Amino acid sequence: MKILLASDTFAPDVNGAARFTERLGAALAARGHDVHAVVPSPTGTAYTEVFEGIVVHRIASHEYPFAKGFFVCMPWTVRRALTRLFAEFRPDVVHAQNHYVIGRYACTLARKLDIGLVATNHFMPENLVEHAKIPQALRDLVCNLAYKDVGRVFRSAGILTAPTPRAVELYSAKTGATNMVAVSNGIDPAPYEAAAREAAPNEVPVILFAGRLDQEKRVNELIAAVAKLPASIPYRLDVIGNGSHREVWTRQATDLGLVPDKVRFLGFVDESELIAAYGHCDLFCIPGVAELQSLVTLEAMAASKPIVGARAMALPHLIHPGENGWLYEPGDVDELRDRLADLLRDPAKRLRFGERSHEIVTTQHSWDATLRAFERFYTTVAH
Repeated sequence: MKILLASDTFAPDVNGAARFTERLGAALAARGHDVHAVVPSPTGTAYTEVFEGIVVHRIASHEYPFAKGFFVCMPWTVRRALTRLFAEFRPDVVHAQNHYVIGRYACTLARKLDIGLVATNHFMPENLVEHAKIPQALRDLVCNLAYKDVGRVFRSAGILTAPTPRAVELYSAKTGATNMVAVSNGIDPAPYEAAAREAAPNEVPVILFAGRLDQEKRVNELIAAVAKLPASIPYRLDVIGNGSHREVWTRQATDLGLVPDKVRFLGFVDESELIAAYGHCDLFCIPGVAELQSLVTLEAMAASKPIVGARAMALPHLIHPGENGWLYEPGDVDELRDRLADLLRDPAKRLRFGERSHEIVTTQHSWDATLRAFERFYTTVAH
């Protein structure tokens, strides 16, 4: 099939929607489909490249003033570029990954040209209001308006998906959508399994966090929790990623006397380094409160790691207390400390929980099942 992926975020962006779009496109291309993606340019200048088998059309863009390294496209630029691309490529199906500028116009053109449309929602307005610096008093209003907007953009999709039942429940309640189904982002465990096999034992247990260093990720709670661990429990916390709060949280850890011996901020790493970090760590912590699934958690689970995470949004779909990790109440730093301490003290429990994490990934989040689901959806909506 000729498949057009439309997304307002893509490599080199590091976030769940970008990584899912990259993986999906590369896997579909490997299965013989003709896959094109239309995404913002990370340099500002328009160009076309081949990325892992995907023909990627980079639209001219501008750096967003409140988020360094994040590029957005102007509506008139997107309209011209998409009109030309639709005429030249003539896709059988469009798969919109978000409803911002590129996703919005891709949906509009698919509807106008009677092209089959699948949409996947990775969006939570609660994340948007932080990046857009919306005043606290207006955030509830803006979130409600944002949900209505995404509902309008995606209402013409033949099939609408989200990565977890919790995400489907939230979106359906906010927008009234009735055609939404849960499809896991899925994961191929092979590279993570290999990384875990190849990793040398650590002198002290390593806790890993990977993700954007933005407010909703709550890494400040993780830093505060490890600072309260008993002196008798050795550990190291590695923090991978960049974002608007990196400087603030680095200062927090420094003021607590944790940098550089106890806490390391490793910044952006490439894919191979990230996979190696999953294999190397002893447990993974995800304190974020706005996860529609959490691809990084799936990746850590594929590497057979126990997980400690916030009892929020979709994380309870992945973290089963007493089986593959522990949940804690967001904001309760003492409970987070205790959950971390429980696993840091007990290597046998870490091993047992990690094995269960791997089992959950392979039985419930198969990458092959995800691919087959989307291929089935494309066939269903194609005209």
